[in-house]
Parts: sequence; structure tokens; C-alpha cells
Amino acid sequence: MPTTKKTLMFLSSFFTSLGSFIVICSILGTQAWITSTIAVRDSASNGSIFITYGLFRGESSEELSHGLAEPKKKFAEILNNSSQKTLHSVTILFLVLSLITSLLSSGFTFYNSISNPYQTFLGPTGVYTWNGLGASFVFVTMILFVANTQSNQLSEELFQMLYPATTSKGTTHSYGYSFWLILLVILLNIVTVTIIIFYQKARYQRKQEQRKPMEYAPRDGILF
Repeated sequence: MPTTKKTLMFLSSFFTSLGSFIVICSILGTQAWITSTIAVRDSASNGSIFITYGLFRGESSEELSHGLAEPKKKFAEILNNSSQKTLHSVTILFLVLSLITSLLSSGFTFYNSISNPYQTFLGPTGVYTWNGLGASFVFVTMILFVANTQSNQLSEELFQMLYPATTSKGTTHSYGYSFWLILLVILLNIVTVTIIIFYQKARYQRKQEQRKPMEYAPRDGILF
């Protein structure tokens, strides 16, 4: 059976790993990844179109200086077979992979809290591996999403699909909480690894003390 200290530290890592899993589920389920404001001009008036979307669906609204604006439009999959769609699919793939690694990290840390698999991949090595991969996957997710919106002009592509008869005069982007929650996932991965590092360091020091009891014994207690 593991010591009380080990149980507490690995349970703490379990909760941070589980927290990472829950946050990623929230990221996948919410659609406040980005809001793109597109200045538009048509034959009757000027105005702005706001497109808010996530990984699976979104909506758009229109504000015009004159005339009647179109009602809100909700959309799910409207991209054609394009580079934007391909990169968007890869972004989802990396986020799903990070979800899997968080689940595996949760399983490994919980197992270590009730068992002692020190010298196998089920021990701290596995926890380091899954959290390292998870942090890498979500970081790549951020980069891919930004690249798709900024360089690959994903919002402009959606705008052309939704409002084919309207001319764009410029686009600005504002990333939402769903996007920034990725940083929380990375932080939770770091905290998980840090807890295990502290545990292993304390365990190593305890082993050293057991190997050299005379070096750590009080001098007035040493008999010659």
C-alpha cells in the first residue's frame, strides 16, 4: 500500500488531471472561440457583421447604419473542401488527442494513489509522458486555430458563404473565453507534473537518509 503522503500527492495530481479533462470538454462544447467583426458595404448602407464560432458551430448577426438587417444566422458545417476546412479538422484532432491524454493522466495518477507501480510506465514516467503530450497537443491547437483565422482567413471564408452579396471592408478578431481556456489546460498539466516532481524529490531524499543514517543523525546522539 502507498504511504499517506504518496496517496495525497497523487490524488492532488488526479484532481488537476481531471480538471484538465473537464476544461477540455468545456472547450469542445462551447463556441466562444472567436468573434470576427467585419465592416461591410452594400448598395443601401454600411455596417458590421459579427461572426462568432467555435469548432463545430457558430452564429452571425448584422448591424446596418440604414435599412433592415438580416436576422441572426446559425451555422454548423458550411465550409467547402478547402485548406480552411482541412486545418480546422486538424485543430479538432489535436484537441481530442489532448482530451485522451488528460483522461489517461487521470487514470495513471489515481492508480498510483492506491498502488506502488514505481518502476513501470504506469508510475510517474507515464504521468510525465501524458501531461507532456497533452500540453503539447493543446499548444499546437492554439497555433493551428490562430493560423487558420489570421493567415488562412477562416472568418472571411465564412463571411463569403453567409453573405455572398455583401462586400467586406476589413476584419478584426477577438478571441473568446473558449480559446483562452486552453492556457488553463496547459497550467493544469504543469501543476500535475510539478506535484509528482516534488513527490519524487522527497522520496529520493528519504531513500538517501535511509542509506546514510549516520550523516543525518544528530551529533550528540552518535556514540564512539
